[in-house]
Amino acid sequence: MGTPLLAGLAVAAAALAGRYGIQAWHAFKTRPPKPKLRKFYDGGFQPTMTKREAALILGIRENTPPHKVKEAHRKVMVANHPDAGGSHYLASKINEAKDMMLGKTKGSGSAF
Repeated sequence: MGTPLLAGLAVAAAALAGRYGIQAWHAFKTRPPKPKLRKFYDGGFQPTMTKREAALILGIRENTPPHKVKEAHRKVMVANHPDAGGSHYLASKINEAKDMMLGKTKGSGSAF
């Protein structure tokens, strides 16, 4: 008499576990998708570059030390260099952002 009762309880437990598993699977499949890509800044460049825009271009904060600015500039420039298929315009904006973050301006004694 005990064996059929235990078998019945085992079948009921398996059925409940299966039902719970199916419900969990449906909840998993119908959840809203999470964006997998990083959200980038929406909008074009401003007519005159600000420190905020320069920091956004380089992917750093506005109060980043100079050695970190140079490091970030190198990483962004490697990805967007004109010799590697990047845009000349973007490369000039990246260089302008580096100069802005380092405090250099067009009248800083450069030959160009």
